Amino acid sequence: MMRVLVCALAILSTVAAQKELHYVPGHDGMVHLFEWKWHDIADECERFLGPMGFGGVQVSPIQENVIVGSRPWWERYQPISYKWYTRSGTPDEFREMVRRCNNAGVRIYVDVVFNHMTGDHDNAKGTGGTTADTHGFSYPGVPYSQYDFHYPPCAINNYQDPANVRNCELVGLHDLDQSKEYVREKIVNFLNEAVDAGVAGFRVDAAKHMWPEDLKTIFSRLKNLNPEHHFPSDARPYIVQEVIDYGGEAISKYEYNSFGAVTEFRYGMEISNSLNGNNPLKWFVNWGEAWGLLPSQDALVFIDNHDTQRGNPNILTYKSSKLYKMAVAFMLAHPYGTARIMSSFKFDTFDANPPQDSVGNLLSPTINPDDTCGNGWVCEHRWRQIYNMVRFRNAANNTDVNNWWDNGQNQIAFCRGNAGFIAINGDKYDLKQTLFTCVEPGTYCDVISGNLENNKCTGKVVTVDQDRKAYIEIPLNQEDGVLAIHRGAKVKS
Repeated sequence: MMRVLVCALAILSTVAAQKELHYVPGHDGMVHLFEWKWHDIADECERFLGPMGFGGVQVSPIQENVIVGSRPWWERYQPISYKWYTRSGTPDEFREMVRRCNNAGVRIYVDVVFNHMTGDHDNAKGTGGTTADTHGFSYPGVPYSQYDFHYPPCAINNYQDPANVRNCELVGLHDLDQSKEYVREKIVNFLNEAVDAGVAGFRVDAAKHMWPEDLKTIFSRLKNLNPEHHFPSDARPYIVQEVIDYGGEAISKYEYNSFGAVTEFRYGMEISNSLNGNNPLKWFVNWGEAWGLLPSQDALVFIDNHDTQRGNPNILTYKSSKLYKMAVAFMLAHPYGTARIMSSFKFDTFDANPPQDSVGNLLSPTINPDDTCGNGWVCEHRWRQIYNMVRFRNAANNTDVNNWWDNGQNQIAFCRGNAGFIAINGDKYDLKQTLFTCVEPGTYCDVISGNLENNKCTGKVVTVDQDRKAYIEIPLNQEDGVLAIHRGAKVKS
C-alpha cells in the first residue's frame, strides 16, 4: 500500500512540476516573439528582455514546415518533418539562441505542432528541403506513412462530438494518431531533443484535438530539463496546452489541467469585452476562478494571441493601442495566471506574411531611438506602458490584490501588498480621486507615463502622504488610461 502511495505521489509531483515555469528569480512575464529569427531573439534576450526582467519567450514552431506560395504565417503550423529548419534559422542557430537567452536569465518555450502534419499540397516541399507525398500521407522526413494517421480521413464538423474533434482533420490537416506507439516515440524524441538544447518547456498547439490520455503519456516520457542551462537537476518541462474553451462544447479545458497548464482563452475575451464598454470594470473585484476560469497555477493568460488578433474582432489588439495597453496593464498588475504578452508584426489581412524580403527571407526588426521597433514589427513588449508593467509585476511578486476601489462603474484601483498600486480609468470622464495606495510615503514615478531616471521622473509624479494616500488623476484626454507606481520606482529623498 505504501509503495502504491509513493508511486501516486511521484506521479502527482511530476504533473505539478509541469506547471512550473522555472523563471530566474527577479524575472516574470512571457513574451511571444511571433515569427522572429533565432539570432534576433538571442540579441533581444541580451539587450532588452533580460535587463527588463522578462521571464521567458515563446518562440515560433521549430520543426520544418511546408512552403506555401504566398508565405502566410500559418505555414509554420503545417509540419513536413521534425527537423529544425525554418525561416527562423538552423538547428545550430536555435541552440545558440537558447544558450544565450538562458545566460541572460530568459527562458525559452517552444510552440510545438504534433497533432497533425500538413494538409494536401502538390509537390510539397519543406523549409529544409524535405519533400512529401501529402496526398498519399507519406512523410519520409520523419518517416510517417498512412498507417500513422487517423485513416481514412474525416473532417471536423461537430464540436459536440469529442471523437470527431480528436480523430478527424482540423481544416484539412492530416491528423496523427497519438495512441500509436511509433507516433508517440517520434513525438517524444522530437521534444526531448529540444529539452537537451536547454528549452524550459512547450506550448502544445491544438491540444484540444488530441486525447488527454495520449498527451499525458507523451509528457510523462519527457526528460528532466538540462541542468547545463541553469535548471535544477530534477526540473520538469513546463507544459501549456492550447485548448480553446469558451464554453458550450463537448471538450473542456478541465480535461487537460491535471497534467499541465492550459491556455485560458476566456481571459482576454472578458477583459476586452469590459474595456470595449460591455461590462463595468468594477466586476473584476473577484477576477479569477470565480469567473469560471481555471485555477491560477493552471492558466496561461493573455489579452490576444496570434490567432485571436486575426480571427476575433472583439479581442483588443495593438490596433486599439490605448485600450490594449490598459488591458495588458491590468493583466500584468493582477496576480492571476501566468501572463503572456503578444509581440506582433503589422498586418492588414488574416493571411498576411511576416516582414520578409523579395525571396521570402524573414526581416529582422530594427530598433528605433525610443526603443520601439520598425521594419514592419510592432513589438508591443517594447512599449513603455507594457515593459514597465513587467517590472511592476516583478516588484509585486508574491503579493495579493488588496484595497480594491471602484467608482461603481469603470474606474478601478487596487494594491499589490504594499509593493505597488494601479488605477485604471475606463469611464467616459476624468478620474480625480485621493486614494489609499498601500505603498510607503514618498515620491513615486508613474511608470506608465515615464521612467525613473537619475532619481527623477520623466513622466507623472505621484506623492504618497503619511497616510499612504495620494491624489490620483487620469484625465480622459490623456494618451494612457492607466497610472501605476511601485516600490522600484520611488524617488530617493
